[in-house]
Amino acid sequence: MHTIENWREGEQISDIFLCKAKVTGKTKTGRSYYSLILQDKSGTADGKVWDLSSGVDHFEALQYIKVDGEVQRYQNNLQLNIRRVRLAREGEYDPADFVPSSPYSIDSMYEELLRYIRSISHAKLRALLEAFFVNDVGFMQSFKAHSAAKSVHHSFAGGLLQHTLRVTQLCEHLCSLYPLINRDLLLTGAICHDIGKTRELSGFPANDYTDEGQLIGHIVIGVQMVSEKAALIPDFPEVTKNELCHIILAHHGEFEFGSPKKPALLEAMALHFADNTDAKLEIMCELLTENPVPGWQGFQKFLDSNVRRTETK
Repeated sequence: MHTIENWREGEQISDIFLCKAKVTGKTKTGRSYYSLILQDKSGTADGKVWDLSSGVDHFEALQYIKVDGEVQRYQNNLQLNIRRVRLAREGEYDPADFVPSSPYSIDSMYEELLRYIRSISHAKLRALLEAFFVNDVGFMQSFKAHSAAKSVHHSFAGGLLQHTLRVTQLCEHLCSLYPLINRDLLLTGAICHDIGKTRELSGFPANDYTDEGQLIGHIVIGVQMVSEKAALIPDFPEVTKNELCHIILAHHGEFEFGSPKKPALLEAMALHFADNTDAKLEIMCELLTENPVPGWQGFQKFLDSNVRRTETK
């Protein structure tokens, strides 16, 4: 299998990919064509089927397809000019080869997250975390396999776990620098802040927004999930639940970024900064990994800046 990340301009490709998306368009002369997003474990790439008259079988998005074509460069990005395409046959592919995944061990990251949970001294908060991450098998399986986003950052299997662990690690460091922070509350908020994404986004290969995700969003879904689990824990303090829910509600920091509340607690402010730090740095790291060529990488709307790779040795 010749993965997308290893494509080179001018190369002839004959391989199987997941058709992540398919759109029918028309050229200036009125001829129909297909615009595709192809995906394998290494990433995604654009594909174009300009001639639909021969050698093109019927297929739809989220199906596995066998394509033949040439790698070309368009607006500084590689894309595949496809001549032939058919549905892949059973036994020709392994679905695991078409799901991008975290470069880190899922089991190792999960065990480290459990170590943070075991370190929580507040009995009710620890019980809440254990209700999700130790006792709820269905939730655990979903959490470990999920992405943290559709496309912006950590949009790969294990991405939600990787992001959550990084945010928790950053919060632990902030606790050592600012003694006024309530560590148990902040770390619980860090571990729970994105649990709603297990319901906001569907699993792979689609990795797309669910109806619940579109209508409600992961922040409110996460607060609902926390409130439901807390209600099952005898004598869970109401003030602690409200503080934890506020931390989750405020973790995007600003109304224009989707936060129903702005941070009113020290711990909420700390979580917002930690979450934003990991998200923005991961966006930058993914961009530079995908584009190893030195120099300017172009304007990145999620960073609101033109980005350049460091040249200092």
